[in-house]
Amino acid sequence: MLDCISVGRMAVKLEIDKLDAAQKEGRAPWTDVVHEFKDCVWYNDGYPVTEGHSLIVPREATQQNLLRCFDLALKIGNDNVQQGIITGYNIGINMGASAGQTCMYPHVHLIPRKDGDTEDPVGGVRNVIPGKGNYKK
Repeated sequence: MLDCISVGRMAVKLEIDKLDAAQKEGRAPWTDVVHEFKDCVWYNDGYPVTEGHSLIVPREATQQNLLRCFDLALKIGNDNVQQGIITGYNIGINMGASAGQTCMYPHVHLIPRKDGDTEDPVGGVRNVIPGKGNYKK
């Protein structure tokens, strides 16, 4: 399937990356399925940083489907907070090797958080750069 982006006056056709192809090529190694949806698959993370750390992965790597993954991560996170299972959560994406991406197919991390799970959570996702997270110090 092809998608099209506009670059100035020129239209560029792009082949859309798909999850099944990425899995066959080893770029999407996830296997522990929590739930399958029309546009995405919810997996348990193979190397969780907290209990319940999961990945929301688009079946087709389009911007629209990736945004659906973010929407689903927000819904799951909010539902878990509302149910009292967790007290907060982080949502993030690593895009490119310099950002720490090791599985080269887009995916959204949902990291459940609980009060006291880290000594000082100030800065949240800013902590991806060691020593830079806590802007209050």
